[in-house]
Parts: sequence; C-alpha cells; structure tokens
Amino acid sequence: MTENTASDPQGKTPAPAEAAPTYTLDMQPRRFKRVKLAVFLCALVACLSVAIIGFLVLALSAIFTGLGGMGAGPPTGAGEFGGGFLLAAQLSALNFILFFITIPAAAIVMGLSVARFPYQRIAGVKSYLRWGAIWGAFLVGGTTCLFGLTDSFASGLGALVGGASIGGVAGTFCGFLFHTIVQPARQLTQLDVSVF
Repeated sequence: MTENTASDPQGKTPAPAEAAPTYTLDMQPRRFKRVKLAVFLCALVACLSVAIIGFLVLALSAIFTGLGGMGAGPPTGAGEFGGGFLLAAQLSALNFILFFITIPAAAIVMGLSVARFPYQRIAGVKSYLRWGAIWGAFLVGGTTCLFGLTDSFASGLGALVGGASIGGVAGTFCGFLFHTIVQPARQLTQLDVSVF
C-alpha cells in the first residue's frame, strides 16, 4: 500500500463550479449562443422598464402630494431640486415615445459593454448587474440632467439624481436579464466534443 503525498492529485481541492479545468481552455467556445438575442431583448426591456419606473414615480409623487394637502398645480417647481427630480420622472415616463432613439442607444451600449463579458470569461452575475446599473444610470441620468440644466443648476442636479436612480434600477434589471438569457457560466463549462 502506498500513502498519499502532498503532490498526489487525489489530495487537490476541486475547482469551483463556474471555472473550467485548464486542459479545456482551448476547447471553450469562441462563439456564445443567444448574445444578440439578449442584447435586442435587453434594449427593448430597458426602454419599457425606464418608462414604467417613471410612471410609478409620477404616480407616487401624485399620491404623496394629494395626501400632503398640497395644491393640484403642476408637479414641477421652477428651479428646485424636487422639480428636477420630477422632470426626470416625466422624461423617463415618456421614454417610449422616442423608442427609435432609445432602443438603438441601449443596444449599442449593451453590445459594447455587457455583451463582451462572456468572451472575457466573466461568468458571475455581479459584474452584469453592476455594469448594467452603471450604464443605465449614465444614459438616463445624463439625458435628464441636460434637460434639467435648461431651468437651473438645482433642477439639473435633481434631474441627474432622479434619472440616475431610475436608469440604475432599469439597468440592473437588464443586466440580470442578459445574464439569464446568455447563461455564460453554463456555456463556459460546456465542452465542444464534436469532431467536425
């Protein structure tokens, strides 16, 4: 009988479930399935989710304004932070009207950022959520800030915060949706054993 030594391969710890063995690195897929489908669907969902979140923020502001006993005037104040925040909600709620601009913009951003992660062997969901939120906040917050700055700096700051919040939530959902559709961990660990 022989004893196990430290260099014996039986004593090694198993690799994590997401990582492929080193001998399969050459056999890992160079093409990933469903990436273009995921980019297209995420761009559609980004446009719709920003609009839905904007409508929800407007509805909640109308409810709290009514419960607070404030007047039924326009919800935006001239040059105020709250007015800029509500301006961001209004612009987000009407996001679907400019779908011919917002859907291609979201598709380009998703295609050049999150869609490249599977090719870089990034399989964890945290990276997809993080970068989806960052790009969503940048796109929606930047656009609403430009419109808010036409009124005043405080309004632009409120529009930036409101738009970045709405875009961050929508972008997080889009990153999760992309990861769910593509399933990079499963595709990275599948071995291609076809001969032809």
